[in-house]
Amino acid sequence: MENPKRRKKSARFTEIAALAGVSVATVDRVLNERDSCSVKSREKVVQAARQLGIPRVLPETQHGLIHIDIVLPDNPSPFFKRLKLAMKRGVAMLDKRLVVHPVTTPEEDEAGLIRAIGPRRYPRKALIVSAPDTPGVRQALQAARVRGEHVCMVVTRVNDVSNADYVGIDHRAAGRTAGYLLGRLCQRAGHVLILSSRIDYSGHIERSEGCRKVLTEQFPHLHFDVDATETHDDPDKCYGVVRQALLGTAGIVGLYNTGAGSPGIQAALQRYPGDKVCWVTHEISDDHRLYLQQGMLDVVIDQDPDMQAIRALQNVLAAVGMTPPTSQLEKPGEFRLYFAENMGLQPYLG
Repeated sequence: MENPKRRKKSARFTEIAALAGVSVATVDRVLNERDSCSVKSREKVVQAARQLGIPRVLPETQHGLIHIDIVLPDNPSPFFKRLKLAMKRGVAMLDKRLVVHPVTTPEEDEAGLIRAIGPRRYPRKALIVSAPDTPGVRQALQAARVRGEHVCMVVTRVNDVSNADYVGIDHRAAGRTAGYLLGRLCQRAGHVLILSSRIDYSGHIERSEGCRKVLTEQFPHLHFDVDATETHDDPDKCYGVVRQALLGTAGIVGLYNTGAGSPGIQAALQRYPGDKVCWVTHEISDDHRLYLQQGMLDVVIDQDPDMQAIRALQNVLAAVGMTPPTSQLEKPGEFRLYFAENMGLQPYLG
């Protein structure tokens, strides 16, 4: 008696052909590697077979070397140092046919960043990039998409780039969380100082906006300036801004820093002590662990650079056809909250 669970090869090939939009003969040639087919046909057939869950080893759709760029800023903050280390560890585990080119551009050199995003001397298939949302960068990424290169944005999003992916956290939600924490933890009514790393990075803009919106909606006893103060992660600038706020007529009761530069904030709070200032910031770096332990810093919102690196590499592998796509890549990454009680002791860059 024929096993009803057993499916005939011809029936499966017919299903694959229908889903891929090719002939059954093409399916047979691709899956059994009987003859040469175009790259496009191979990709269609293999993708359809994966989607249908065909229980067999599928042929590779890419032949030769696949070039990928990872373009990150020369930012000295612990977060970007850890992100680069995580990318390096992830790249070491990739298929040897993938040639990954790490590209570091000076933080303030937009022209250099645009050149890095532009055409390369090798046939680049995809790039992972963290970049400010400026007209020039946006145009360069749009041009990369027109050339057929896959674009995966990490850490922060550049808007209006069609069919580009983003694997970072929901920064607006992170900012709203910061606002909620400030509202709950600030023990006095008064002014909340909001510092932003850069106002041309959409992630920092969204964090500041999210924080202000929650303070407005839920905590009217806390007020703030309409615009966040840009610091470029410079500890000296952070020190000067916080010092000025502490010595001002109204003073401050809360402080939210969307970026780095925390040693300057800590120095100002320590030099001009007074009533407790509730402080919320980002990334569980070694200095932030120390400030949590001292009781000066209250909460850290961490965006997990290790997971962002893994998700970005997974995204690119799926885009170049080396792994099946996964719906998990379409969801924003999760962020974590750290307090003195759960901050851990492991070195941030260990």
